[in-house]
Amino acid sequence: MGIPEDIHLFEQSLNELVIKYEQYFLGIEKREPLRLRETVDRLARKHSTVKIVNTMLNFKYTSLVSRYASYRQYWDRILRLMEEGKYSRDRFRMAIHERSAPEARQHESPSPRDEAEELYRQFLEARRSCNLPTDKVSRDQVAAAIERQKPVIKAKYGTDQVEFRVVVEDGVPKIKARPRR
Repeated sequence: MGIPEDIHLFEQSLNELVIKYEQYFLGIEKREPLRLRETVDRLARKHSTVKIVNTMLNFKYTSLVSRYASYRQYWDRILRLMEEGKYSRDRFRMAIHERSAPEARQHESPSPRDEAEELYRQFLEARRSCNLPTDKVSRDQVAAAIERQKPVIKAKYGTDQVEFRVVVEDGVPKIKARPRR
C-alpha cells in the first residue's frame, strides 16, 4: 500500500472510530472500540518518521493526526469521568438534543425573569460601549422600566405580547418596546 491509500484508510478508520465512540458513550455500543482504536493508532504512527514529499498528502496526514489527537484527549477525559462515576449519559444526550434543535428553543417565549436579566445585561453592555457609567444602573431599575412600558404598549396596540430591545440613539442606550409579532 502506498501513502495515499494509507492516508485514505486512516481517514475512513478515524471517522468510523468517532462514530463508534459516540455510540459507546450513548450506551448503544456495550464495549469500547479498543481494536479499532489500536488500528487507528498504528495508522497514525505509520508515516510519522517518513518524509511525505507531496504537500497535499502531508497536509492531509498532519491534519488527520492532529484531529485524532484532539479526539483521543476528549475520549480519555470522558472515559476518566465514567470511571470516576461523574459522567452522565443523559448530559451527552442532552447536548446532542440541543445541537439538533436550536431553532425550536428560539421560538419559545423566554420567562419574564430571563428576559429582564438578558435585557439588563444588554443594557449594561450598551452603556459600556458608549463609555457611560454602569454603577448606578440596577436590575430593579431595568425591571421597573419594563413593567412601566408594558401597560402602555398593551393599551396602544391591544396585545400582551411585548418585545423589548436595547438601542443606542445619539450615543445614549435606551430600552425600546414594541408588540411581538
